Amino acid sequence: MATQTVARADAEQIWQAAINAVDPQRLLAAAPADLLGPLPAGRVVVVGAGKAAAGMAAGIAANLRQRGLPPERLAGLVSVPAGCGRRIERIEVRQTRPAGANLPTPQVVTTTAEMLVQLGSLGPDDLAVALITGGGSALLAAPRVGVTLEDKIAVARFLSARGAGIVELNTVRRAASAVKAGGLARASTAGRLVVLVLSDVIGDPLDLIASGPCMPTPANPQAALDVLQRFGAIAAGIAPRLVDLLNEDIASGCCLPSGAGSGPDWTTPFGCHVEHRIVGNNDTAVDAAVAKAQRLGYEVSVQHALAGGGPETHGARVVGIRLAAQARALARATQADRRLRAGIEGGEATVALPPDHGLGGRNQQTVLETVVALEGDWPAGLVVASVGTDGEDGPTDAAGGVIDAAVAAHLGAEPQAASQAISRCDSLPLLERAGGLIRTGPTGTNVADVRIVLVRP
Repeated sequence: MATQTVARADAEQIWQAAINAVDPQRLLAAAPADLLGPLPAGRVVVVGAGKAAAGMAAGIAANLRQRGLPPERLAGLVSVPAGCGRRIERIEVRQTRPAGANLPTPQVVTTTAEMLVQLGSLGPDDLAVALITGGGSALLAAPRVGVTLEDKIAVARFLSARGAGIVELNTVRRAASAVKAGGLARASTAGRLVVLVLSDVIGDPLDLIASGPCMPTPANPQAALDVLQRFGAIAAGIAPRLVDLLNEDIASGCCLPSGAGSGPDWTTPFGCHVEHRIVGNNDTAVDAAVAKAQRLGYEVSVQHALAGGGPETHGARVVGIRLAAQARALARATQADRRLRAGIEGGEATVALPPDHGLGGRNQQTVLETVVALEGDWPAGLVVASVGTDGEDGPTDAAGGVIDAAVAAHLGAEPQAASQAISRCDSLPLLERAGGLIRTGPTGTNVADVRIVLVRP
């Protein structure tokens, strides 16, 4: 097999190992049997939202079954995207939004309302379990009084198109919602609520993962206004009712109801004790990718994602240029000593869309930026890949992009095509023609992205 073909096959094994490592059912199967604490005398109700919520629900159902909970004492409802559904005894998995459209829908609102009713029906001898995973913000929605679903959709679309990252988006979402920023937990009248989190936000800030539906930290109206101002939403007249409400919140000193304590373990006004437990994150995927690369014989340089920063550190162009520099350095070293080398990192790039944008995603944009940065000088034996662990890269059916010598040669035959695709954020058609798309389908998990640079002699 040609060196380049081997390198691309290796890259696929590595990104698949990363995705497999954050399979939610596998993570929960490996967790301690008493993950939920003592079984209650009463019922167990499971609610949740996100791309991994179905797999987590299946894992919890298996855990409770093994511990001897009678089936009739278990119930639940989780909200997932299309393509992530599955059958679980006693827990309904409802597909509430289309694949590739990370926005709330009327069905999301209805499903969220049903979850709140279920949580509010519990008593002190019951246990509530909340499954919070990446993508949960769009799959758990209850607009606050005075805000419409259309307002929330307009804000999310506008900020995403302007290149806002997940932290900025969720800062606004928290301030526009009755279920985020602790709203889900405050609805629970159970004795205990155990929150299991599969994190897609770098640094694992529990108040921002899925917009913190079980955290007591109040929404910050000033921070939300600052985001809307910085990205031009206020000047563009986006969601003026929300802007008015945020100004009223600031003027009145309004904040959300508080619980006893402000950390991840707290007690709600109804007396429900809340506990948070992180079961996996981006580091979990990166570490698995590193281990797989090492087993394949690569000497690996690893960079775990760092929290914070904006387009100046996480923009697709900045990331692509950095990957190109790393590729050059690894290629020079491999040319000198013939050793296999890899660079693996986690994170989530951002992209600002122009008004006439095409079709693509942040990972596809990133690998095209790498091609342009290398200026037609693609080192022999080099493969660069960037993949979303959820199988969704922007509003596309691709998970990301991969460039090897064959793809680079195809792109080189159209010297201006890559730059033009980048300028219009239209990476998918070009990468599809060149054979550079990664398609996994919905993976049922989400811990942001993994990037891979491989060099073989």
